[in-house]
Amino acid sequence: MDARSDNKTVDLVVDLDGTLIATDLLWESTFQLLKQNMLYLFLLPLWALKGKGHLKHQISLRVAIDPAILPYRGEFVAYLREEHRKGRRLVLATGAARKFAESIAAYLGFFDAVYATDETRNLTSIHKTKFLLETFGDVKFAYAGNSRADVPVFDAASEAVVVAPDRAAAKWQRTHSAKLFETPKTDWKTFARMLRVHQWMKNTLIFVPPILDHEIMNWQILINSIIAFFAFSFAASAIYIVNDLFDLPLDRQHARKRNRAFASGLFSISFGLKVAVALLVLAGLLATQLPWVFSAVLLVYLISTTAYSLSLKRMLLIDVLTLAGLYTLRILAGSAASQIEGSFWLLAFSSFFFLSLALVKRYVELQNTALVEKNRIAGRGYRQADREVVAQCGVSSAFAAALVLALYVNSDAVVSLYSYPWLIWPLCPIVLYLNIRIWILAHRGEMHDDPVVFIISDWRSQIVIAIGAALLLYGGMRS
Repeated sequence: MDARSDNKTVDLVVDLDGTLIATDLLWESTFQLLKQNMLYLFLLPLWALKGKGHLKHQISLRVAIDPAILPYRGEFVAYLREEHRKGRRLVLATGAARKFAESIAAYLGFFDAVYATDETRNLTSIHKTKFLLETFGDVKFAYAGNSRADVPVFDAASEAVVVAPDRAAAKWQRTHSAKLFETPKTDWKTFARMLRVHQWMKNTLIFVPPILDHEIMNWQILINSIIAFFAFSFAASAIYIVNDLFDLPLDRQHARKRNRAFASGLFSISFGLKVAVALLVLAGLLATQLPWVFSAVLLVYLISTTAYSLSLKRMLLIDVLTLAGLYTLRILAGSAASQIEGSFWLLAFSSFFFLSLALVKRYVELQNTALVEKNRIAGRGYRQADREVVAQCGVSSAFAAALVLALYVNSDAVVSLYSYPWLIWPLCPIVLYLNIRIWILAHRGEMHDDPVVFIISDWRSQIVIAIGAALLLYGGMRS
């Protein structure tokens, strides 16, 4: 096609995935299907053998997509509304399943016709081009798309609109000077938020066993601990990505989480999967440099976090016990990497301490969310009436952690490890201050939905933690 028409009266055919919405409904619906039941994983290849159209159709029969919460390309949608107001005929032509396409068209209310994938036809790329040429015949049409798969349709259309293009579509747009709606800008900060790099602070628990055993200055132990830290961090980021992909519908209805990279459409699902795989490979390579026990702990962590994402976080109390266990696993990983035997006292303390923080997380969710699903908070196993019980359990766990610490301070182990055991006693009120203050702020409605993130960013918490660290350091000095 050598010339582009400026005639606004020709029908405008609009692609869906990546163009009208900043996501891919095949990937989204697949994750929602697997979230319902992971056994569908075995059916997906069988459906795919009968064709991609059959695959999409079968998934659409089992999954519902809410068009109201999808990440639409705002500027482009405004353009379409204006074109519709001017009397231009708009057609939705998509490779997405017909059920999804029709629900989105009905929600938006400005499409005059919908062409979509059905059980026997996958309406993408060359197939879409052929279908549109047959449908429109000698009548010209304009086309709006975003990807390499849309290039053949661009070539067949009399006018093109390129929306948030990939590399191939961007090259085509520059060559033909087509109308462009640019891709939202992302940077390394956006990428870091996708990886949840700030959550890596949780993995500093790996350094706790060698620190408490006064072996952190042993260079081999320090190097092993650093390797373990990054292995756990990469693995955790991979799981965060996968968890985000499973939770897209819920995240989009959450006041803060709807701005996450995948929920908002800043990054594509396929990109996220590639990053997650790369991170897992890196984590595995790092794990091979450490004792095999560390690899076993890391594997347990991956299995546990995956189970949590898919199922356990919707189970009453099992969710918070799992979260507390995941923190304790980090300490066990530190013991495995440094080959320092895990302390009963440390594991008992961490179990109660992090159980309290996990319960804070649920308490804040119960306090802030209005999403209800079968009389329960959406995606969780709790009801609003459970909030006070959750608080009671959380505060009790905080005191239990302080009690375990007090018993430890009075044990023979402290006498053998610390030259000034009496300096360790202030850790008990420090732990109580941290935990009880968090609960008071949560009760006031002033708590971040992740208390660990709050501790990391709160200057008062940082001061008391620094005091506690100084007491541990000085108390362990040899006279």
